[in-house]
Amino acid sequence: MSTIRTASAVAFTKGLEDVFDRVDSRVAGWLANHGLSLLRISLGIVFLWFGALKYLPGGSPAQELATRTISVLTFGHIPPSVSLVVLATWECLIGIGLIFGLFMRTTLVVMLVQMMGTVSPLILFPSETFTVFPYGLTLEGQYIIKNLVLISAGLVLGATVRGGTIVAERQPQGTGSPRPT
Repeated sequence: MSTIRTASAVAFTKGLEDVFDRVDSRVAGWLANHGLSLLRISLGIVFLWFGALKYLPGGSPAQELATRTISVLTFGHIPPSVSLVVLATWECLIGIGLIFGLFMRTTLVVMLVQMMGTVSPLILFPSETFTVFPYGLTLEGQYIIKNLVLISAGLVLGATVRGGTIVAERQPQGTGSPRPT
């Protein structure tokens, strides 16, 4: 009798594994087909939103630090009132480019240049970005460090501008299909 129960348990477990594998394969396929578009659009929304906030007086908690950073980076040649509008417009254009997939190479280069400026307060104003250097971050420092995720997302999108894509499953060697590493 225990052999029959064991065989039934094994068959049941195998059936569950097969169902899970089919569901997992479909989910992975859907993610591979839609993940890059969702990443691009969501990244664009973040840029458009944060850029639009900079048009509103006091709308962005980062605007004072951003204008001081731009002032230092431009040796004081761009006044804060101008730099904030330029930065807001720059971020909105990045957002629009990402949301609609426009001029992706240019959009991503402009985004990465903007991101370099965004992380520069960590070097320019360490007393405002760190409570204890190099690991204790202020709220402004945390706001800046989260941009590493945005930079990484931009790099992933940049890997696709020549037609690259995400593959849901490894392809057998020798098929000529892309093989993720």
